[in-house]
Amino acid sequence: MTGSGDAPPIAERLGRMIRIPTVSAELDTRGTAPFEEFVALLAELYPLTRAQLERERIGELGLLYRWRGARADDPIVLMAHFDVVPARAEDGWTFDPFAGRIADGWVHGRGALDDKGPLLVILEAVEQLLREGVTPARDVYLSFGGNEETYGTAAATIAETLHDRGVTPWLVLDEGGAVVDAPLPFVTGRAAMIGLGEKGVATLRLEAAGDGGHASAPRGPTAIARLARAVDRLDAGTFRPRVPASIARMLAVLAPRATGIAAPGLRLLSRLPRLAGPVLARVGGESAALVRTTIAATRQAGGTADNVLPARATATFNVRIIPGETIGSVIARVRRRIRDPRVSVELVGGDDPSPEAPADGPAFAALSAAVAAAFPDALVVPYLMMQASDARHFHRRWRPVYRFAPLEMSAQQRAAIHGVDERVEIASLERGRDFHIALIRGLA
Repeated sequence: MTGSGDAPPIAERLGRMIRIPTVSAELDTRGTAPFEEFVALLAELYPLTRAQLERERIGELGLLYRWRGARADDPIVLMAHFDVVPARAEDGWTFDPFAGRIADGWVHGRGALDDKGPLLVILEAVEQLLREGVTPARDVYLSFGGNEETYGTAAATIAETLHDRGVTPWLVLDEGGAVVDAPLPFVTGRAAMIGLGEKGVATLRLEAAGDGGHASAPRGPTAIARLARAVDRLDAGTFRPRVPASIARMLAVLAPRATGIAAPGLRLLSRLPRLAGPVLARVGGESAALVRTTIAATRQAGGTADNVLPARATATFNVRIIPGETIGSVIARVRRRIRDPRVSVELVGGDDPSPEAPADGPAFAALSAAVAAAFPDALVVPYLMMQASDARHFHRRWRPVYRFAPLEMSAQQRAAIHGVDERVEIASLERGRDFHIALIRGLA
């Protein structure tokens, strides 16, 4: 099955979205034509949404819809982005990443999970409710950005626009957590992971200086040697572990699902964050990333010829900052760790960690009720999102901002986000639609 009439309509629509290569990192080469094509496709696929909701373009790559409800105050904002990261078939994809292939109950391709699938289930819910003649209890805004993957300004401009108009959202929901199996080692069952906040993000560029010259007569540490030593010092232990309130709460909620001695262990760790940090850090992987700032070298450059010593060499680092730390404290820590005056540290760009939304009150309860309707076996669990999202632009102004994509994602699927063979199950898309239907119906 490759996108024929045999596939369910919801899968066909996502397949068509995936076939449009809205790669924001390639905007300079591709131009805006794919993005304009995508906007036109939404109007074609969701005619009632186009006809009955107010739609406006915010900047070049922002889309804002307003669905007027019974009351205009305290609206909700449902967010997603329609740009994707690059993908090449030769990197090992089973199917062409932009073919929108539908096979064996799955939709394959770049953006299936991040973030065209979550965008689709929002529009599927709105279109169905419009067919049924539903008027929501309060206004519903749909905020779609086209440059999230390049840390662009589309969502920031939308947030600023709403703020300038005096809009104060009761609830904002963007991508983030998902419905997962066994969220921690020794924890059983499915969990709907709802992000209360997200880590900060920073891009740092290290530049090492050395004596240039002919490679036949090196003198002292070269620029590349200095850089290599600096990179080696910025290992997993660069930043001390710490446990934000959202992670302590996550441990407490997951404790009843833990097996054996893990159950009392998680309860104890939830009450003793100074102990929980080092313990989770030792587990490694996603568990360690939940409790510490992470730093990873992503690019390096230096040298112009095989027999020439470069005078300078550079490395770029991606940093994800835990709440309680800032960009300033990160840079200071990196400099102390390197301990080399001939290696400079430059901030290319970034944002501090977001505040944390409340895990109690009516907004979180509304999300929990929608999860119960669409994923009745999933435990609702608050957590801290490790990635950066467009939600951070809203969280600067409003507190009830949450991060949850109502789709089921295995560990393998999560690894495929920004990787190879990204895909989503059609049944999961249908449940994601049902989540948003329940959320909007429950606004009263």
